[in-house]
Amino acid sequence: MNTARALLSGLVLGVTMMTGSALAREPAPGSDNEKVAPAAAPFQVLVGRWVRPDGGYVITVDSVAADGQLEASYANPNLLPFARAQASREGDAIEVFLKLTAGGYGGSTYTLEYDPEWDTLRGVYYQANARQSYDIYFERSQ
Repeated sequence: MNTARALLSGLVLGVTMMTGSALAREPAPGSDNEKVAPAAAPFQVLVGRWVRPDGGYVITVDSVAADGQLEASYANPNLLPFARAQASREGDAIEVFLKLTAGGYGGSTYTLEYDPEWDTLRGVYYQANARQSYDIYFERSQ
């Protein structure tokens, strides 16, 4: 009985040490060593050049951070920065919010959702100066 108890104690101690050792190697959330690629992976589909066929307006997404922050610009035809460019998840959907304040856009916004079936960004453009909303879409440009 003592031999069985000793073996069981050794087994429990070994498992505890291995688990503790594995946990000790995991990076702390928010640390520089934390892997961010898996969190950003769903948003990587947004990287590229997107053209609105009804006017040639262009959104270029250069990169996406793990928190959904987009490094993106807008062209109509002059290049303009976005005041805000953010991707987020709502269930399985990938949503994009873009706000323009430069170049006379006065807070105009795009509220878009990625459509994986058609590889498009679809949604609403709110033209702040005219206080009007338009249903629009962007196609990926090859």
